[in-house]
Amino acid sequence: MGKVISRDGTHIDFDRSGEGPPLILILGAFNDRTTGAPLASLLKSEFTVVNYDRRGRGKSGDTAPYTIEREIEDLATLIQEVGGSAFLFGYSSGSLLALHAAIKGLSVPKLALYEAPVMGHDTRLVPPLVDLVSTGRRGEAVEYFQSKFVGMSEQVVNQLRHAPFRPYLESIAHTTVYDATLVCEPPQASDLARITVPTLVITGSETHYTFRKANESLASSVSQGQYLCLEGQGHYLDAPVLAPVVRDFLQEELGLQ
Repeated sequence: MGKVISRDGTHIDFDRSGEGPPLILILGAFNDRTTGAPLASLLKSEFTVVNYDRRGRGKSGDTAPYTIEREIEDLATLIQEVGGSAFLFGYSSGSLLALHAAIKGLSVPKLALYEAPVMGHDTRLVPPLVDLVSTGRRGEAVEYFQSKFVGMSEQVVNQLRHAPFRPYLESIAHTTVYDATLVCEPPQASDLARITVPTLVITGSETHYTFRKANESLASSVSQGQYLCLEGQGHYLDAPVLAPVVRDFLQEELGLQ
């Protein structure tokens, strides 16, 4: 376990494992580093894997107000901690943060992105979420994000209300505003064109067709983009399936066209 201090004074906690080129895992909504632990375990034999808690989650601190720029600064600090350059793996909204970091010019030799929500959402959806969080209605904030941003049906949202992990979701409900901000402000085509590093964009075949097409478009928007659809996979982070794909891409063994 380690800790760095970001530019605004926020402490960012992380786990570092393995040896080799640095690889930072960036997770999505409702996730802390426990979600990335299985993937880190499978990649640590080839990489120095940094699996961190994004601000406001797990053991990391938080500083208001939230901005995407501050999350980029967190990544910049972690990259400096591991030597000044690192591969990035982004999952879900974490993929958008990875893209923003590359556009900003952080030293990122390669990007691997899984299930990036690049379709965009109506920015008018964010203020009601902010209001729910600021007035302490954390459960309602969780359900609002699940329905409006994840697209869960009312039936599924109601079922998850009684799930054993519901208290955890409510404990980090404030971070849904952060992910909503990322989802509502995806990089534009003109910005994506500035990404010149090899970028692997991955989706699962079980994801909705429009989601997959948006990711195909993302891959074609960066100068060295490659697209891969994994058969039988959905939005869930399946470490045993993803690890060899990510490993081969970062080690230039996948040979995708």
